[in-house]
Amino acid sequence: MPELILAGILLLILSLAGTPLFAIVAAIGLLAFHAAGIDTAALIIELNRLADFPALIAIPLFTFAGQVLAESKAPQRLMNLVQAIFGWLPGGMAVVAICTTAVFTAFTGASGVTIIALGGLLYPSLLRQGYPENFSLGLMTTSGSLGLLFPPSLPIILYALVAKVSLDTLFLAGLLPGILLVVVLSAYSIRVGIHSKVERIPLLPLPILVIGGIYGGVFTAAEAAAVTAFYALIVEVFIRRDLKLFGDIGRIVRESMMLVGAILIMLGAALGLTNYLIDQEIPNALFNLISQYVDNKIVFLLILNAILLGINMFEVFSAIIIIVPIIIPIAMKYDVNPIHLGIMFLMNLEIGYMIPPLALNLFLASSTFKKPLPKIYRAVFPFLLLLLAVLLLITYVPDVSLVLTRLMGSPL
Repeated sequence: MPELILAGILLLILSLAGTPLFAIVAAIGLLAFHAAGIDTAALIIELNRLADFPALIAIPLFTFAGQVLAESKAPQRLMNLVQAIFGWLPGGMAVVAICTTAVFTAFTGASGVTIIALGGLLYPSLLRQGYPENFSLGLMTTSGSLGLLFPPSLPIILYALVAKVSLDTLFLAGLLPGILLVVVLSAYSIRVGIHSKVERIPLLPLPILVIGGIYGGVFTAAEAAAVTAFYALIVEVFIRRDLKLFGDIGRIVRESMMLVGAILIMLGAALGLTNYLIDQEIPNALFNLISQYVDNKIVFLLILNAILLGINMFEVFSAIIIIVPIIIPIAMKYDVNPIHLGIMFLMNLEIGYMIPPLALNLFLASSTFKKPLPKIYRAVFPFLLLLLAVLLLITYVPDVSLVLTRLMGSPL
């Protein structure tokens, strides 16, 4: 026991010193297996098992495609397309910003990239149209994480892998909640646009191709990843010529695959640790502890949302990989559907990006738009209230997430 305490202190010091999280998680798993008298090779076996996940190939392909789109002129073309569709509405430029960032985040999977890539285009445009500064700041900070519920969002793929649920079903379940978020924010933006008396303003077929292909049953998520990567490469290199094949693409492959490698190593280490927790019946012990104080599903879901908001504020992928295997067995004992839980988790993830004081989007918005953090906090507050209201609706009305999956006959 003293050795384990000493090892725990050492790991804490290493994590504070900046040691990669996958190394910390792997070390904890190795120590736990060793202390339990289990061969430590059990941790490594999980890395090999990753190859058996059918949707695994989607991670590197979608990551590569997202990086290609982020570094090309696709953001400007996407904005032009959405502006042509929605620009006539009162508050049209704000609706353009919401739809553009939602689509872009779905493909890049990282809200930080969205704010950096689109903030410089959309924020000045909102101000020029006459939107209040605080509204414009809040909208851009909030919309940086929109789109995580739409395919081919990387967090959805990771959740499906970790939770061992159907990726296609999870994609389908996220569609209606994602649209609901966009509609709610758009309605608020139109209201602000009318009140502020802003002016009305007079092909990027990839989203239609990928989303329509998945929902139409033309191809699976893994096949959609291949189509997306191929399409992005051909269009941005050979048609639009925004990127150079022998210059930019090599660098993009290197950078995107470094991210993928970190995710896969982290995933393997976390799954190994998860096996230990399950073998030791840790989730059951936690459920027994929680059930002593919470015997009501409604209260449990409220507490779960509060915990997830706090966790997702700090580290996104780690939260999915480490926390999901622990909470799923507990949630199922409260009769929470794992698909419904996934949409709740991802919705918390979107909101977690903008919760003061430490959320990533707040710092990125402060840096990108050259505004102090307290001003960003005030700007996002009304948007935070709207998103929390949608979260409560999704939490306590499971059919918002599950109705399409039932209509399509997808496995739950």
